[in-house]
Amino acid sequence: MYSTIVLAYDGSLEGRLALREGARLAQICHARVVLVAVVEPFSEAFVGDFGSIHIPVDKTDDVQTILDEGIARLKRMGLVPEARLERGQPSERIKSVAEDVGADLVVVGHHKQGALARWLVGSVTASLSDTLSCSLLVARMDIAEDVLFETAASPG
Repeated sequence: MYSTIVLAYDGSLEGRLALREGARLAQICHARVVLVAVVEPFSEAFVGDFGSIHIPVDKTDDVQTILDEGIARLKRMGLVPEARLERGQPSERIKSVAEDVGADLVVVGHHKQGALARWLVGSVTASLSDTLSCSLLVARMDIAEDVLFETAASPG
């Protein structure tokens, strides 16, 4: 059914649900798994109130930690994941990784946003839905650990 699944992972609760649901599908399909985490760009520096200068903190180490956590979770589920740490706009980077690896499914978590937030910052899911050439799963299901590990432990 699916031979290559890209799991977009950000360490959030929604991301963890997506990771587990995508991992379950990968187990069932015996699919290749590519886990991607994205470091979003930031402006170099800006002037705040009263002339103070704010230089944003580079989040690369934090995102690498999240990626490492996701890889460890997938390995405990009996999978052999590949890791991709990307830098840029999440929807663009996820789409690019999906194209690079020939994915036939991308799995993302759903982050609820109000209309104003969706208008201001956009929706990664909506953008992916409009631009991906493969299937997109917006995961919300909570997969129990006993189901994940039972499948991982049983022969193929």
